[in-house]
Amino acid sequence: MRHSLGIACSMLLATTAPAIAQPLHQFSGLAFARAGDRVATVDSASEPDAAAEGRGIIVLRDAATGRVLSRLDPCPACSYSGLSFGPAGQLAFIARDRKAGTATLMIHDAAGVRKLASVQGLAAEPRWSPDGRSIAILATVGARKETGATQAGAREVGEIGEVNDEQRIAIVRVSGGALRLVSPADRFVYEYDWTPDGKGFVATTARGNGDANWWVATIDAIDAKTGAVRTIAAPGIQANFPRVSPDGRTVAFIGGLMSDFGSVGGDVWTVPFAGGTPRDATPGYKGSFTSLDWDARGLHAAALKGDQSAIVEIDPASGAGEPVWSAGVSLSAGDGRVAFSQSGLMATVVQDYEHGPAIFAGPPSQPRQISHDNDGYKPVVVARSLTWKNEGRDVQGWLLSPRGAAWEGPANQPMITVVHGGPAAASTPQFVWQGSTAALIGAGYWLFYPNPRGSYGQGEAFTAAKKRDFGGGDLRDILAGIDAVEKNAPIDDNRLGLMGGSYGGFMSMWANTQTHRFKAIHAAAGLSNWISYYGTNGINTWMTPFFGKTMYEDQAAYWDVSAIKYISQAKTPTLITVGERDIEVPPTQSVEYWNGLKAMGVATSLVIYPDEGHGIRNPAHVADVRRRSVEWFDRYLKGQ
Repeated sequence: MRHSLGIACSMLLATTAPAIAQPLHQFSGLAFARAGDRVATVDSASEPDAAAEGRGIIVLRDAATGRVLSRLDPCPACSYSGLSFGPAGQLAFIARDRKAGTATLMIHDAAGVRKLASVQGLAAEPRWSPDGRSIAILATVGARKETGATQAGAREVGEIGEVNDEQRIAIVRVSGGALRLVSPADRFVYEYDWTPDGKGFVATTARGNGDANWWVATIDAIDAKTGAVRTIAAPGIQANFPRVSPDGRTVAFIGGLMSDFGSVGGDVWTVPFAGGTPRDATPGYKGSFTSLDWDARGLHAAALKGDQSAIVEIDPASGAGEPVWSAGVSLSAGDGRVAFSQSGLMATVVQDYEHGPAIFAGPPSQPRQISHDNDGYKPVVVARSLTWKNEGRDVQGWLLSPRGAAWEGPANQPMITVVHGGPAAASTPQFVWQGSTAALIGAGYWLFYPNPRGSYGQGEAFTAAKKRDFGGGDLRDILAGIDAVEKNAPIDDNRLGLMGGSYGGFMSMWANTQTHRFKAIHAAAGLSNWISYYGTNGINTWMTPFFGKTMYEDQAAYWDVSAIKYISQAKTPTLITVGERDIEVPPTQSVEYWNGLKAMGVATSLVIYPDEGHGIRNPAHVADVRRRSVEWFDRYLKGQ
């Protein structure tokens, strides 16, 4: 086993620390003007663990200096999203009034702000036509729920499966007029891009329930006038970020063994716009591409390479080049990880575990920090990247300690291992300032975030290593990572905790039946029985690429990795939390595990939160989870 510890915090972010700046400023939905002169974001500010989320307004900044040029808040009852600059510098955005149930497309230009079109339901992703005369959006008229399987599900009563939300491409003229639904009603459109001639779109779509079929979507061409659909490719892998080449001949997309909404990582693939078999343009790449952009200058991507977020140029014929820029940070923008201007500049929001979010802009090889709202927010952790070798694979993770904790000395510190969801995903640096992470750090716990086999960051072969091996090699990688941590930090092996949500919740439930190394567990939205899960969740199409066959064709493969099969081996006290309306991992999975632990005499507590989906969002519920989690670990790791 090889292991090494290295400081991974980026020194790109400002390190000056005057008095703590409260509250923390967040920048979402970043858009970059095509001229490269302005950056737009939705800015909000909240104090840690506030009882309500801070409301955002649109802020436009000078891309060179960060100076605020204007603030837009035309609908005080609305939230804002979907920022998109037009060819003449206009800004389109969506204003959503939840109380009224409407989503309105608005435009800001030299004349001010005006409403262009409204939807009774949901709207997202405004995109300007190449000639700037029209704007397309994704519209869900009469939506029964928020878009995405991670959101709370609609109540299933009456005849099931007969009514589905329909997310469709709609177009409206910038000069005004009615919003016209274009794509057919029997297809749910997930992502899309205009073709360079403005005559249509390339999109990922699927028939039927949009929540259930994200994992089997096809890449299609959609005619802007007639709505006619032509399948370009049924890639057999999950596809994200469909982008059309400037000459209109080729479609590029990120494809891989993905899983959840918004969790993107794979190779870059290309396919003729006329149709054909997709070709992997980056085979063997030692990293995972996370967003994609194609303009006159070429094909650009963001990627995760180990502990580094990188900007990479790609030649569709010869593959990916060396990173233009990389750092141990997380990147975010409104349409992917990075936004590019026509002049070749970039803009993105950067953060890591020790530095709050900040806007960066400039040349891709040397972006500069242009916002400084969070410079005074002092970190509460020290974060280090950890690498180790297990069974011939290089594995990476992050180790966080409370600020001021000694890294040398007796092995007397409690540590909680946090397993990410997915299954295909990665733990990447996010500023620690609130929530369970900050609460556990404040309670004196060290936190370990491993990225075992199956994670993004080290190529598709590494991600695919989890196929038909849930809880096998990835659990061994995690345990080897804990060994590596204990060789480099003062961790008490008798005071180890484990927690995770979704697939991390499964790993928490499963590990309880495979090892007694952990002394306390918190399993959030976990899976305990893959047999019963398969027939009761709302998204079972994601499992076939991992298991090879459906549960009905190969029950043994699903039963063999079910914690319930081995429940008699469980010994560790386990807190279980889940949302009442979770369609990704129904609460029945938690109930089944809870009953199993009780039957075995294992200490356990189950909390089901009303009206929550796959992830707890109500601030009062979030606070309750945080309190219970800290108390559970304190009880069994500290004896309190």
